Amino acid sequence: MQDMYSRTELLIGKEAVEKLKNSRVAIFGVGGVGGYTVEALARSGVGTFDLIDNDKFSLSNLNRQIYATLQTVGLSKVEVAKERIESINKSARVNIYETFYTPETAEQFDFSQYDYVVDAIDTVVGKISLIEQAKKCGVPVISAMGAGNKLDATKFEVADISKTSVCPLARVIRTELKKRKIENVKCVYSKEVPKKSELKDENTQKPIPASISFVPSVVGLIIAGEVVKDLIR
Repeated sequence: MQDMYSRTELLIGKEAVEKLKNSRVAIFGVGGVGGYTVEALARSGVGTFDLIDNDKFSLSNLNRQIYATLQTVGLSKVEVAKERIESINKSARVNIYETFYTPETAEQFDFSQYDYVVDAIDTVVGKISLIEQAKKCGVPVISAMGAGNKLDATKFEVADISKTSVCPLARVIRTELKKRKIENVKCVYSKEVPKKSELKDENTQKPIPASISFVPSVVGLIIAGEVVKDLIR
């Protein structure tokens, strides 16, 4: 008799399907990369999700974020993602936090509860803190490096952060982790030289990253694949 995960079971086996069902994964950032990670993990059978993001969907998200539609513009990203997960798997448990993760908000989260942590946020201080907290609790973590200003989705690969090159964000994270003597951090990064963005944010005057539909999606799906692979070992 078929059920929603019968095809998955044919590929990875019944025991692995049960492992995913009993796993709890925290996804920090439910945007371009994180949204696709959430989608793939929900369809893979992960049983419990913690979704962390304080943002709402805007028109500029429509080009690359799976949960961004004309109907969801202005709505909370984590609320929309929760509804989406529950529409795929009514048995899934979804905890949502409309919070911008920073070292100051880290105490809101008990990392020891998680079986896996996905870092799909943008800020360097947030990424460092996430990795530190996960490592402190012995929880596997995978971190998304720069997906903005990239056009070649085939250039992304999985590597230890210490083995990365070219990516400016990976270089900063690598340096900061080395200062803290943190090792063995899995990430997804690209060796493609990022294109320069001409548009600047009116408030910060920082360049606004350019983006396109098929790049963040590839990163998010690669991350989901790594999470599933590690969880069912």
